[in-house]
Amino acid sequence: MPPMLGSTLQGDSMALRSLAPVPHSPYQGLRRWLAASGLAAACCIALVNQPAQAQDAPRQKTESPYFHVPNGDPALDLLPLKSTSVSVNISGVIADVTVIQRYKNEGTRTIEANYVFPGSTQAAVHGMEVRLGDRRITARIREKQQAQQEYDNAKQAGKTAALLEQHQPNVFKMHIAHIQPGDDIQVELHYTELLPPRTGSYQFVFPTVVGPRYNSPQSSQAQAGWVAQPVLPAGQASSTTFDLQLALRTPIALQGLASPSHAIQSAAQADGSTLVTLQPGGKPGNNRDFILDYRLAGAQISSGVMLYQGKDENFFLALVEPPKAVPASAIVPREYIFVVDISGSMHGFPLDTAKTLLRALVGPLRPSDSFNVLLFSGSSRFLNPESVPATRANIDQALHLMDETTGAGGTELVPALKRVYATPKAPDVSRTVVVVTDGFVTVESELFALVRSHLDQANVFAFGIGSSVNRHLMEGIARAGMGAPFIITQPSDAATQAERFHQMVKSPVLTGLQARFAGLDVYDVEPEHLPDVLGDRPVVLFGKWRGKPQGQLVLEGRSANGSFHQVLSTQTVSDTPALRHLWARHRIASLSDQVGLDGSDALRQRITDLGLAYSLLTQYTSFIAVDEVVRNAMPHDSTLVKHPVPLPQGVDNLALALRAEVSSTPEPATWGAVLVLLSVLALLARRQRRLRAQRWTA
Repeated sequence: MPPMLGSTLQGDSMALRSLAPVPHSPYQGLRRWLAASGLAAACCIALVNQPAQAQDAPRQKTESPYFHVPNGDPALDLLPLKSTSVSVNISGVIADVTVIQRYKNEGTRTIEANYVFPGSTQAAVHGMEVRLGDRRITARIREKQQAQQEYDNAKQAGKTAALLEQHQPNVFKMHIAHIQPGDDIQVELHYTELLPPRTGSYQFVFPTVVGPRYNSPQSSQAQAGWVAQPVLPAGQASSTTFDLQLALRTPIALQGLASPSHAIQSAAQADGSTLVTLQPGGKPGNNRDFILDYRLAGAQISSGVMLYQGKDENFFLALVEPPKAVPASAIVPREYIFVVDISGSMHGFPLDTAKTLLRALVGPLRPSDSFNVLLFSGSSRFLNPESVPATRANIDQALHLMDETTGAGGTELVPALKRVYATPKAPDVSRTVVVVTDGFVTVESELFALVRSHLDQANVFAFGIGSSVNRHLMEGIARAGMGAPFIITQPSDAATQAERFHQMVKSPVLTGLQARFAGLDVYDVEPEHLPDVLGDRPVVLFGKWRGKPQGQLVLEGRSANGSFHQVLSTQTVSDTPALRHLWARHRIASLSDQVGLDGSDALRQRITDLGLAYSLLTQYTSFIAVDEVVRNAMPHDSTLVKHPVPLPQGVDNLALALRAEVSSTPEPATWGAVLVLLSVLALLARRQRRLRAQRWTA
């Protein structure tokens, strides 16, 4: 029985026992009824108002959403979106994407269209244009509230306008006002995206549909209008056509190309690029993500550099790519330091889960590896004075000491990491630091800076433990350390996440990597220090340059075979404007990590300024396009139409329900409250009958 329910029933039981037979008075029965009813009502309130558990946690799969019911009015066209065309240019690890959506009002009334569509969490949306007949309207980037005000003013004035907003990092919403009968409107979006590697290959994903959401009343998105997007039932194809064309250019030779989602065809072009298109006559392509996997790695460590020369600023990107398959002889010596939180907030379930995780992490280590464990709370201590070989005896000793550890004290993570960085490390060893914590600290800014400034000394990965992990901290550490966050909410997740971690870090091929530009004036370089090149993680370096494109980039480091030295020319400029937006998006992402933690108005303003300066859609900026011609003399007669999106492939109608039915379904706690109330009232009624019977027989 839940603790709150148990304590409430216990209190009710005591109250009933207190109602022992006493000399009867006319008002005693009424007082008893009022007292018991008050207790029952309190019980109901306690049950119904129990805090929702994990309502705001990211949902990993489709849950009960709503189902759009057409109103059957022939004067309205409920499908104003007619086609989506996607053009993609990939330069190495950068995708420059243009999306063209065509709307057509085939009805007899002026309408306003709202359409939710998905995007990548890595996307930097930097442009929007609207074509209305033969007129082209270029959208302007504005502060979000100002853009909304301009859109509302244009709509009230009867002008055709378009507003593009970001509701989530990967969910966008388009509003188009005053689409008149017969209007053919074309909306063109531009965004760039950095493509992170996955298990040795790169992957470009174009999301085509937003999956249906169940919107719990307890959710932080309970009032979010974008969630109420209509969805077509399973089996009903969208009337929207979908086409995609992709050109792939790489600084390193292309090694493989495939799509697990769509039938494609590819052809080499005269300029050295590869053109990828959808095979004609296939299944509808807009009810599932388009996925393209490609591999750049060869038999050896490869490197490349791209330069872009803009009007006001110039940008560059350098890439150091590990080999496709890493032989054991190419792996540099490995050292692992596990930094485990044993503070008071980790007591119980989190610490027990951390112990389970540590077993899964140290189990696959080889005797040639070395490791150590640093336990921290208000202070910190190493289990060994220095790292020891990962022999069975040393691993068992570490696990035994962990089993005897209990949680207590504060959470001084920064001093613990500083102690790790102060520990001497051999120059040919790849050191990986694994932080295991619930993230309940208040020094995030200093922590992120500490990780960034020591990228050349250690690879840092963070495991978040517990049912309410500080996800902002975990994701911020991953971004600062150029790694990936690992979240474990229950002990059964430990083995899976540990295996994912080992696949990522098991093959370091280059350590002590340094980049030096000779003859090229560079600045605002990201990252300031370079991490190790791992078998599943290349190193990306980007920044700005000025002057003439000249000189060379010198890369140096240590591999398993000794010193590594490579020289790349920096004299050739390529047409890769996406590098400009990539640099700005990276800065915005770093600032967003901080905003999520401390909510600083100064940081919000810096994000807004970057969005305005680089014409980027952010959580604080939107795109607005307004046709200055008044086209609707009666703007209040315009009808709102929400365009229904296709149901994702593989999802059936069991995932759909009328929104009214969803909202009217009582929660389990409500049913429990009703049952408790009825039970108490039944007990009181029974007792009242007994008292009456006693009075009649007396």
